[in-house]
Amino acid sequence: MLLILLHAAATWFMTGLIWFVQVVHYPLAGHVHEASFVGYQQAHMAKTSLVVIPPMLAELAAAFALLIGPPEGVPEWAPWAGAVLLAGIWASTALLQVPAHSALTAGLDLDQVRKLVGTNWVRTVLWTLRAVLAGAMIMWWVQANQTVASL
Repeated sequence: MLLILLHAAATWFMTGLIWFVQVVHYPLAGHVHEASFVGYQQAHMAKTSLVVIPPMLAELAAAFALLIGPPEGVPEWAPWAGAVLLAGIWASTALLQVPAHSALTAGLDLDQVRKLVGTNWVRTVLWTLRAVLAGAMIMWWVQANQTVASL
């Protein structure tokens, strides 16, 4: 049970965070004064890494552990579906968001900010789907264990 809860906690944390980033944080980057943007972007990247790397690694480890041994009652396809979604998130991060952030270290570029906001919808949708799936996995586990307990 601890594994499935750790998985859900990491996924739900990242889902909430990505929605905040998508709706508030990334769009506001275009409002930072051009003269201070490089410093802002460098600080953003350093400080954001401190907040996102630990839960992303915890989520990755938990997702991998669920592949090895899905909890009782959780359909075997569910951890695999979650892993595919997570692979999409990591691919989007590496191929779309990291290059956009790197480009912004040269200075404010509103096209890059728009690109960052637009491409980040990929991660926002994928993490939202993972959040729903994590909740379903808990529900399936609880239902399977209630049935066993009532026998």
